[in-house]
Amino acid sequence: MRIDIISVVPELLDSFFAHSILKRAKEKKLLDVFVHPLRKWAVNEYGQVDDYQYGGGAGMVMMCEPLASAIESLSQDRKYDEIIFMSPDGQPLTQSLANALSLRENLLIVSGHYKGIDERIREHFITREISIGDYVLSGGELPAAVLTDAIGRLLPGVLNDETSALFDSFQDNLLAPPVYTRPANFRGWTVPDILLSGDPVKIAEWRYESALKKTAEKRPDLLND
Repeated sequence: MRIDIISVVPELLDSFFAHSILKRAKEKKLLDVFVHPLRKWAVNEYGQVDDYQYGGGAGMVMMCEPLASAIESLSQDRKYDEIIFMSPDGQPLTQSLANALSLRENLLIVSGHYKGIDERIREHFITREISIGDYVLSGGELPAAVLTDAIGRLLPGVLNDETSALFDSFQDNLLAPPVYTRPANFRGWTVPDILLSGDPVKIAEWRYESALKKTAEKRPDLLND
């Protein structure tokens, strides 16, 4: 799988993709991530990619020309399954959406900045808009990293135990059950006996019931869905 990211501040993403699971995915050649500086397609020698918004108002807007040039240039080398814009008013990022996107071959992510991007880019190039929450950040780099991580860890072979992702929260519309590790008794706080029983059927039943209980307590809206 390949993910390309267009960014005004590509340096923000360097460290994120150089460590942990995404680094492992790249080393195994399961996921290629390329970050492209938007200023490569700037409208002048000063690297301009933004301008004042028509109609007045505070905040600069990312211009049409650099973004259109970047998208068209990258699209010459491959066909993108989705061209995604990270935006607070986009579709909420969910586990099911991450699952669906992990089945794609090529994704292009546009990281917004300043006041946003010219609406014409959204109308003519963007195929999907995604939000990581009902709040506003300084730029779309962190949301792009979050989306890439959510997708990348689902690719077969990325996690050491490929079944691990199947038991994450939200995979079955439930929160994950509680987890424990050694020691079995810490300061008098003990691990549930069932987890020490060695009975896989009873353990599975306990985990499912615990997931239901946890979801009912913390996210009852998921059960309604």
